[in-house]
Amino acid sequence: MKITIIENELYLAQSISSKLSLAGYETEVYSSIKEAIATSTGDAYLLSTNLPGQNFNSLITKYKEKIIILMVSYINNDTVAAPLKLGANDYIVKPFMIEELKRKIEHYKEYQTLKKYKNLYKEYNEYLLQDIKTEDDIDKISTPLIVLTNYIKLIDKLAFEYAKLKDRVLIFVPLSNKEWKSKIEKANRKHILYISDLQTLKKAEREQLFTLLEEREFIISTTSEIETPYKTIEINTDNKLYDQNEILTIDDYVKFIVNNFQYQYPDTELSKKLGISRKSLWEKRKKYGIFKKK
Repeated sequence: MKITIIENELYLAQSISSKLSLAGYETEVYSSIKEAIATSTGDAYLLSTNLPGQNFNSLITKYKEKIIILMVSYINNDTVAAPLKLGANDYIVKPFMIEELKRKIEHYKEYQTLKKYKNLYKEYNEYLLQDIKTEDDIDKISTPLIVLTNYIKLIDKLAFEYAKLKDRVLIFVPLSNKEWKSKIEKANRKHILYISDLQTLKKAEREQLFTLLEEREFIISTTSEIETPYKTIEINTDNKLYDQNEILTIDDYVKFIVNNFQYQYPDTELSKKLGISRKSLWEKRKKYGIFKKK
């Protein structure tokens, strides 16, 4: 990790740089905001707020996606409150122990890493569920809720969209995991639980589950009809390709392919990919009542 130190007191800057280098960090030192903006390449910035005649707001604005720790001689609106509002992460009061500074750097380094992972998983999850369509109005759904379905990914999409709409954290608890009781007990009561695989529990285990869930917000998915003390809705799909436990008939497969790819490929190529003649494709269109709009 590279640390950019911006401090006009040369002795202090070199002292901080030396100690951070001994701790395994790469460092670079600047006394000028203008030069730091032009050429610095740090992952984290230690920014002195005591730089006579220099405005550090532009540096904070440019590097606010990185770690910025203010080094201050005293605390007021100009040295701390305003820079934090602009995008700086934290501050440390001079003189300070290098161990305290290292703890702050490592804390925000871990925070930045977790933030990147969160965004990665969010984007990947949205990618995985982008083709899943639910007909239900998410804004009309309320928790606690049990959902019966023939395709679990429908409820995955519903749960994630509901949490996003309500701006709430979603905690996933698969009941196929033997640690499910512990996960529920440890979960923050302000968060929404998304619990899957209710059909895998025996009656006695379901009773334990519902006892743990008293006064909690949750969405539970099940693929089997089960009597519960909570409101249950049913969300299914007619698309048999979604059901991975069922072998499709050739007609079902051809019908799905024609419906979903007829505008992506001309009939000549589509029939070739299906391994049938163009005439056979035309006959199947007629049989299924699928006609290509012009």
